[in-house]
Amino acid sequence: MKFGVIGGGAWGTALAQMLASQGAAVTLWAREADVVAGINRDHENSLFLKGYRLAPSLAATGDLAALADRDALLIVTPAQHMRRVLVDLDAAGRPLILCCKGMEADTRLLMSDVAAEVHPDSPIAVLSGPTFAHEVAAGLPAAVTLAAADQTLGRRLAEAIARPAFRPYLSNDVVGAEIGGAVKNVLAIACGVVDGAGLGQNARAALISRGFAEMTRFGLALGAQAETLAGLAGLGDLVLTCSSSASRNFSLGKGLGEGRAARELLADRTTVAEGAHSAPVVQAAARERGVDMPIVDAVCELLAGERAVADVVADLLARPLRVEG
Repeated sequence: MKFGVIGGGAWGTALAQMLASQGAAVTLWAREADVVAGINRDHENSLFLKGYRLAPSLAATGDLAALADRDALLIVTPAQHMRRVLVDLDAAGRPLILCCKGMEADTRLLMSDVAAEVHPDSPIAVLSGPTFAHEVAAGLPAAVTLAAADQTLGRRLAEAIARPAFRPYLSNDVVGAEIGGAVKNVLAIACGVVDGAGLGQNARAALISRGFAEMTRFGLALGAQAETLAGLAGLGDLVLTCSSSASRNFSLGKGLGEGRAARELLADRTTVAEGAHSAPVVQAAARERGVDMPIVDAVCELLAGERAVADVVADLLARPLRVEG
């Protein structure tokens, strides 16, 4: 199977490199002309993934039409830009493997719903899990969830994507795979706040646990399976993203915990911290369904500059005692 990858950021480049690592011809579309030129000339994406040598069989393009000969397409754009890119894409009924994590701000739709609106004839799959781009690009071991409603297609895609150090586990729960990816980014900001404010490892462990409870409540309300949320795309991704400053969302939260303003932190970034965009969308969707998500609410207040870190933490600690669950 011939793959095209749409999105030349760190994650898109890492996925393209993984697919091309055994000599397969992979085409990567990037919006930035200097990224395209650098990959084709120097075999490196020096803007988003500096220092990683890319396979000679990986070719970059700035023309979506150049992907016309690809059998399946991995969509790795920022979540809030995915619809615009898909509108310009002639998918021609080919499978779309969504690798963006978030919910669309204007519509509060999951990425799979957006893709189905724009390209109703294309089968949809979701790839998500605990993965840092630089480790995947380096060929270090990783495991992910590959979710598809059509399990025959899912198995075919999983077999084509799998590499010795990249293992996809098949699921039929597209919604669960997406909810895990969207919510964990928001919770990672909260864990970064804990780190930046010096609140300790106990507090971070508690936040991960209680954040997972919020993710589960929200996911079940949207029709996700509990098993998916407890797997790679949910808990696995949550633990990774909440435990390392290599996470863009964690590092954003750490800056907030240190007292820096969200506007300053977000303006100073080459890459996108998706949790900053997802937080108010998840909050609104949760409130529509009557789902209690106090950690997500706290992150929204911090991002909006409405409350100080100390006040938000005090409120969380003062919540009524309750049975765990």
